[in-house]
Amino acid sequence: MKTRAITAFFFTIVMLGSIFLGSYTFTFFYLILSLVALFEFFGMIKTAGIKPHRNIALVLSGIIFLMTAGYQLLQFEKKFILLIIPLTFLVFIAELYKKEKNPFTNISYTFAGIIYVIIPFCFFYSLGFIQNHTEYNFHLPLSFLLMLWASDTGAYLFGMKFGKTRLFERHSPKKSWEGFFGGMFTSVLVSYIISLFFTEISPFVFAGMAVLVVSFGTLGDLVESMLKRSLNVKDSGNILPGHGGFLDRFDGLLVAAPMVYVYLYLILN
Repeated sequence: MKTRAITAFFFTIVMLGSIFLGSYTFTFFYLILSLVALFEFFGMIKTAGIKPHRNIALVLSGIIFLMTAGYQLLQFEKKFILLIIPLTFLVFIAELYKKEKNPFTNISYTFAGIIYVIIPFCFFYSLGFIQNHTEYNFHLPLSFLLMLWASDTGAYLFGMKFGKTRLFERHSPKKSWEGFFGGMFTSVLVSYIISLFFTEISPFVFAGMAVLVVSFGTLGDLVESMLKRSLNVKDSGNILPGHGGFLDRFDGLLVAAPMVYVYLYLILN
């Protein structure tokens, strides 16, 4: 428990620093973080005897993220996205020369990793630019993380105290409905406190954001649990003592970030 707390403390400082230190630090940090998470995903997949095209996927994912950043920061023209197409088909061509028994399984998991890991991180990154397309604003990325952390903390505390009704026992035996609603309460409360400081957005919009973060963040947690159980893996990695891997720490973000982005884009635009 002590190791877990120390890791969480220092990791939280790094996370907050990456958001507060400007657009380029924010870009670099989440580029590296998303690629490490994808690397962990492929590491888990390989335990099942599947051989995805890891190196091609990492290069392709880096380009996708940098294209997203370039569009936001430097106003890249959308035609640069066409650079992704040759690398996409390179996965199919490379598989021709591997002589594997199940080639399309390898291809499928290569793209599954990109869709499951990289695309959500691109949506989260884009929250920093959703209010003004050309200028970075840390308010929404910070709000998202605070609500997600509040949800995790509330779910843990309420679940430990009152948890009796299992939420989804097949994939996560410890989660309870009491913990879920406790996390919802805590996250909505934090969203109201945030609205007192970031007054450019209505408290009701922040509250709706909190509901989405908790609901889809919980589903994201369950999806990663389903993945790990199907592969008989305990953690996605061991880079964070007491916490596992980066994918373990951001499983809620992977499903919640795209949903929150769509919600805020429709509301704010």
